[in-house]
Amino acid sequence: MAGNGLVPMADLRAAHRSAAHRIVYLIVDNVVGWPSRARLKLEVERTDLETIIANLVGGHFNDPVRIIAFDPKAHWSKDVSRELAEEIQTRCDIDAVPVPEHIQDFVRSHRTGPTAIAH
Repeated sequence: MAGNGLVPMADLRAAHRSAAHRIVYLIVDNVVGWPSRARLKLEVERTDLETIIANLVGGHFNDPVRIIAFDPKAHWSKDVSRELAEEIQTRCDIDAVPVPEHIQDFVRSHRTGPTAIAH
């Protein structure tokens, strides 16, 4: 475990790969309802972390709020929002591109590092 209490992304990936057949992700997405009232939409995906990250960056979700990983066979769940937000920020920093606008709030609200989101 890293000094900040987080599981390093490589360890998280390895854990998810070994249990990929049973990990289920719940993505909480903020959706504007009619008439202009905010509501939450839940989407469940049974996939890998790379696909979740690609869907977040690619705009599959409007305004993601939280991402929870569940392993019903092993009886655990974990909020992976912080790890995913930090991974997205890291990838954008490496590629020297800004975090996509539609997930800036998600990344900003779940990051703990000193780097601000580039606009």
